[in-house]
Amino acid sequence: MYILANGRLITRDPHLPYLQDGGVVIDGSKILVVGKTRDLRSMYPDAEFIDAKGGVIMPAFINAHTHIYSALARGLSIKGYHADNFYDVLDGQWWAIDRKLTLAGTTASANALMIDCIKQGVTTIFDHHASYGEIPGSLFAIAESAKRFGIRSCLCYEVSDRDGEEKCLQAIRENADFITACEKNKDPMLAAMFGGHALFTISDKTFDRMVEANNGRTGFHIHVSEGMNDVYDSLQNYGRRPVQRLQDHGILGPKTILGHCIHVNSAEIDLIKQTQTMVVNNPESNMGNAVGTCPVLPLFKAGILLGLGTDAYTNDMLESIKVALIAQKQNACLPNVGWNEVTTMLFQNNAKIGAKYFPDPLGVLKPGASADVIVMDYKPFTPFSADNIDGHMLFGMTGRQCQTTIAAGSILMRDRELVGIDEEAENAHILEQSKKLWGDLNHCAYDDRGEI
Repeated sequence: MYILANGRLITRDPHLPYLQDGGVVIDGSKILVVGKTRDLRSMYPDAEFIDAKGGVIMPAFINAHTHIYSALARGLSIKGYHADNFYDVLDGQWWAIDRKLTLAGTTASANALMIDCIKQGVTTIFDHHASYGEIPGSLFAIAESAKRFGIRSCLCYEVSDRDGEEKCLQAIRENADFITACEKNKDPMLAAMFGGHALFTISDKTFDRMVEANNGRTGFHIHVSEGMNDVYDSLQNYGRRPVQRLQDHGILGPKTILGHCIHVNSAEIDLIKQTQTMVVNNPESNMGNAVGTCPVLPLFKAGILLGLGTDAYTNDMLESIKVALIAQKQNACLPNVGWNEVTTMLFQNNAKIGAKYFPDPLGVLKPGASADVIVMDYKPFTPFSADNIDGHMLFGMTGRQCQTTIAAGSILMRDRELVGIDEEAENAHILEQSKKLWGDLNHCAYDDRGEI
């Protein structure tokens, strides 16, 4: 048992949203008590005290859509890659990378992303993995990394026909095997979904195989209408729009996540709502790929559960929410829209998505909730209260201000030092794997500085 207190406490609990000088008592993996610092110390005088030093104590972040396989791409330049459209981006960069990823590369990618998450206060991820260089065992390798670093993870494998039938069958089998393992082990920090790439890379036959292998055990996690090629392919080859095609195959439902949904029409939005399917917006990735802006305002108006992810563009959820807000303002050409929607996405809806797959309450600091807590090194120079918390988040904080990260009661980082992890050794191993990956992609060798 220990007390984390002496900070500005943001709980996200409507019954006690804010305390000027508060904290939490953590017992095992759960929060036992929330209250004022002096009261907690009086109630539990023998508990270890962790001093927030006047920082902001708040629930840890949840990333509702990311890609571990892209972690080693930071700083990478692939010879001959000059994207003119979204398909070029996929085929020339991301598919090129995942076709070279071995199990060792997948593990290094997972380790890199987990470390970055810890440093930016993210303790729960929904990952959508692809490593067509070596598929079998890849989700299990990521799961081992998640256990070692203490990050709560919902994993799936990206099924696609793009690399032929054998690879497709391996991807389906990897999903099915990992779902079975999660059912058997019942680890509260691990969950499984059934992954699929964009519809334009998945045939009807493959969808039928996915549904059969899943057998109703979990939801699907799939990219939908991220680019117009998804829409064109569905209409030209199947006579249906993408969301309608998913409904035809029984993919939609309350545990399914549709990533992106940029080019969905009103009929598709109605269908998403009717089936209680979830959607996750990834604003920076969408802007970077020049594919358009997610219709956040219509999706909210329809009552769809819409969360916030990063598509691995960043691991900083505060960076993502800032871009989500300005993207909606820019898209609507109105300065007074988006605030409620984007803050709800990150601070409420991501927790609701988490509740679909993990047993303990997330995204809130209250008795009985999972002890996923972070401390931000943020000293406001303007008034700070329960009424303007989100304004400080959007315009004052960044993920790199995280100084302490706790997940399910385990201290992962304390005063910006990783706990139980030799970061230098981890970085050295990740660097070796990234040099190998870069070399395989560009048919050359790299030194420690990334130079040939």
